[in-house]
Amino acid sequence: MEILVNGTPHIVPENTTAAQLLAILEIHGKRLALEVNQELVPRSQFETTLLKPNDTVEIVHAIGGG
Repeated sequence: MEILVNGTPHIVPENTTAAQLLAILEIHGKRLALEVNQELVPRSQFETTLLKPNDTVEIVHAIGGG
């Protein structure tokens, strides 16, 4: 199925979870936020949040500084 990730089309298997998407994209790290269709997904729900065709996913990495 096709989804948009940060504005770029990606083909992923049906029933892909948010956690699986991060693994597919090889995105690792604790400091990130994930939004599906403009709704923030808590990290505790990454394993259970199923993506659907044409979903829009935004992944933002937190950068520390000061």
